[in-house]
Amino acid sequence: MPNASKKDCPFCSAKDRVLKENELAQVILSNPRKVPGHFLVIPKRHIEKPWELTNDELKDIFELIFFVEKKILGKLGEGVDIRQNYRPFMQQSKVKVDHVHFHVYPRSLEDYIYQVSEQFETDLFAELDDVERDAVAKLLQ
Repeated sequence: MPNASKKDCPFCSAKDRVLKENELAQVILSNPRKVPGHFLVIPKRHIEKPWELTNDELKDIFELIFFVEKKILGKLGEGVDIRQNYRPFMQQSKVKVDHVHFHVYPRSLEDYIYQVSEQFETDLFAELDDVERDAVAKLLQ
């Protein structure tokens, strides 16, 4: 269910924002961003479904993710979150782009993200029971 074409993709036209790249992927700063040092690692090929990434694209993407992690650790945060979202049910917008990308952002204990939302995260967790475990595990068979 593609929502945008390559010509409408802000990542396909982000050449002037590229901070680091290799053969198949590139790094830009997220705009808008959650915290200072919120990077995006993006395959150069326009692709919307993460499972359609090639092994070579994944290798280049994670090479850049690990590069960014090592550069920001101890400078912008003590840890790093890496996140990839696939949300075809949402329309493309300033905060949702229909081009696979990985968020890399620095984290610290009780940082801004924690203060705004994650302090409430424990309320979301529920104990995994045997019925749910078995039902959901069957999806992978």
